[in-house]
Amino acid sequence: VQLAESGGALVQSGASLKLTCVARGFPVKSNTVFWHRQPPGGQRDWVAAIRERGDTTVSYALKDRFTVSRDDDRNEIYLQMNNLTSDDTALYICGVTYLQYRFEGQGTQVTVLS
Repeated sequence: VQLAESGGALVQSGASLKLTCVARGFPVKSNTVFWHRQPPGGQRDWVAAIRERGDTTVSYALKDRFTVSRDDDRNEIYLQMNNLTSDDTALYICGVTYLQYRFEGQGTQVTVLS
């Protein structure tokens, strides 16, 4: 099982970014995939999840700006982030619990300049 995030960048406040999580070794359509984020010097926060049936949940504080989706044919998960602020600066990590084991990618860095 492997997960690889991409799409992070250095952007100005108010910008949008779409992060991609490429999954290998398991079908995303049959598993719940999560997004977390780790700000510099801060604790990891849960961001969003997309479940087997395709229903999604986004952190209450982010739900008006972030959406999570997936492409079953590409086996990819996406995190669309709009109207970014400096508080969104973090390492964004996707993960899955598969066969009772937790797998995560290395993360992709998002830095938002105020």
